[in-house]
Amino acid sequence: MPSSLRFLSVVLTSLLLTACGTSLHRAPVEDRNPQAARVTPPAAPASAASAAAAEVKPPPGAENAGKPGYYTVKPGDALIRIALDNGQSWRDVAKWNNLENPNRIEVGQVLRVVPPGLDPSAVTAKPIATAPKIETRPLDAKAPVNSASAASAASTPAAAVKEAPKEAPKESPKESAADDDTLSWAWPTSQPVSAGFDEQRNKGLDFAGKPGDPVYAVADGRVVYAGSGLRGYGNLVIIKHNNTYLTAYAHNRAMLVEQDQVVRKGQRIAEMGSTESDNVKLHFEVRRLGKPVDPAKLLPPR
Repeated sequence: MPSSLRFLSVVLTSLLLTACGTSLHRAPVEDRNPQAARVTPPAAPASAASAAAAEVKPPPGAENAGKPGYYTVKPGDALIRIALDNGQSWRDVAKWNNLENPNRIEVGQVLRVVPPGLDPSAVTAKPIATAPKIETRPLDAKAPVNSASAASAASTPAAAVKEAPKEAPKESPKESAADDDTLSWAWPTSQPVSAGFDEQRNKGLDFAGKPGDPVYAVADGRVVYAGSGLRGYGNLVIIKHNNTYLTAYAHNRAMLVEQDQVVRKGQRIAEMGSTESDNVKLHFEVRRLGKPVDPAKLLPPR
């Protein structure tokens, strides 16, 4: 091989080896502007983070959550319902919790539902005697009555309770614990029972009737609610009789009493109707320390 060709071969071989070495072992790349290449956002000041955490405040009364005599507000709750379920007037509950607007309560808020100074653990319910047998009829059934008493039965409550005057005395009903279980009861209407008490499905008694049939207070007491703010009850009257008992009268066509009015047993307080109901009826409940109980265990025999 001529020397010129041998020299050319050596040069080509040397170039190939250099190219292979370059591709397998690259030199490190130097970052000549590290500040421009990597920009790190500044960290939030510690004071700003602590301020944001401080804005998340616990709901009012949270320190009392779980204690006897207190109730934690759940989604969908209303003050009227909370008061009824705990046997109290909604105005009293609002006062005990310093609520400026009773229509604004928040989920998680803890409300006092017993009077201040009362030991909640001392509030216990005594058992109620066995209920007398009551007759239940379909809504379209007529009660068997004789002709002599038919006219008076439509306007007079059972047990011949006379209607009290509409203007009630100004004094408040007794609310001492001593007479809580010695109330004198009467029936809220002379109409037949169409649906009995069921702890799961019907928390009271239903009475069939006609629009305008009279509804009577079953015992002395004070009206703590008269309105339509409790869903499912229509025009509703709630009477507090003492520290133990509340009664509720629902679906009325008209309400004949006002809130805070003192009423007497047998006083006409409403007219039967069908507000928030598929048919004309009186739905009647008795709440004992806020818990629904069978009214038939308390009402006198018919």
